[in-house]
Amino acid sequence: MNNRALLHSIVLALRTMIANKARTALTILGIVIGIASVIIVYSAGEGIYSLVLGQVESFGTDIIQTEVKVPNAKSGDAGQSESANAIVQGVQITSLTLDDMEAVAESKNIKAAYGAMISQEQVSYRSELRRSMVYGVSASFLDIDATKLARGRFFTEAEDRGLTPVVVLGDKIAEKLFGDAEPLGRYVQIRREKFQVIGVMAPRGAFMFVDFDDFIYMPIRSLQKKIMGVDHITMMVHQLRNPDLAEDTAMEAAYIIRTNHDITDEARDDFRVSTMTEQLDTLKTITGAITLLLLAIVVISLIVGGVGIMNIMYVIVSERTSEIGLRKAVGATYDQIMRQFLFEAILITLIGGLVGIVIGVSLSWLLALGARAYGLDWRFIIPIKAYVVALFFSFIFGVVFGVYPARRAAKLDPIEALRSE
Repeated sequence: MNNRALLHSIVLALRTMIANKARTALTILGIVIGIASVIIVYSAGEGIYSLVLGQVESFGTDIIQTEVKVPNAKSGDAGQSESANAIVQGVQITSLTLDDMEAVAESKNIKAAYGAMISQEQVSYRSELRRSMVYGVSASFLDIDATKLARGRFFTEAEDRGLTPVVVLGDKIAEKLFGDAEPLGRYVQIRREKFQVIGVMAPRGAFMFVDFDDFIYMPIRSLQKKIMGVDHITMMVHQLRNPDLAEDTAMEAAYIIRTNHDITDEARDDFRVSTMTEQLDTLKTITGAITLLLLAIVVISLIVGGVGIMNIMYVIVSERTSEIGLRKAVGATYDQIMRQFLFEAILITLIGGLVGIVIGVSLSWLLALGARAYGLDWRFIIPIKAYVVALFFSFIFGVVFGVYPARRAAKLDPIEALRSE
């Protein structure tokens, strides 16, 4: 096919579309919605990833984190399960302790460390009663984590080891309990114990639906002994002197904990040591999977729009049967008729794709604007692959759903087509 024939086919298709503006607009509507959704899905995926990435990085990129996990069960190793000293209550592992944290902290590449565990408790001040997350942490928490104090102070190592009844309140829980009153120096009650408020955290915001401003920070040993009556912890964080040695340090930490727990088979580990690189890779995998899932749903709407295009093209062929017969009678070939109607379908979907991209970009920008107005660190990002996928789908659906009506038109017998007049 030469350039002149191609141009002629495109001109004929455009003339037909312009002559039926309303029908063309309604036909491309489904494609517009689908393509706009593709752009929004990709943009939202990047926005969510950047948002969570910023939150994760706020905890520090120079750390390794150790959490409890249920060990893999193997037949014939019940004896090892006893020696691993991992007490499993449902899915709760109680073998990770502050002793493990301190043992790992002796490693040369460890700068600081803190243990942590969490409990949901009722806290009261006079007539005010609230339910809050009580976060038990070591005194070095503030040196490693990005959390800042608004006023007052954080508890010390001596207060932690001495079970001193002190707490530091998150910004929101302080306001809920005390309103405009100054909380420093006052006492809140958690269960039957009273704790003196010695500090208030600066606002930090939420992370993965967890609102840190509604937390109560307590010395971890006080939470263990006075509130929960346990000896274990659920997590520990170690800050690295040299982040480049994170993988080696994580392996060393795993070896130390494995030795403490008398574990000889890595498959029986009742803990998991992870670096920030591993956590970010996991995060990227999760957001990528969510994006693909949403994209699959969007493709369904595109298919519906494509079926609509095919139906409209069949109607167009029926309406223009006599025109097709006349063109074939004066010498139009099968290929020429085929190209005319196929190009018309492709142009409809490509125009719909371009309009959908414009609308999708606009809505994505508004979404990012609204998220930032809400206080979220949401970046307006649309990856190049979003445009590629959008245009690819536009072209493919034009071909797939346009080829059958075009073949029907091209196969019409000219005499029968002229009789339809």
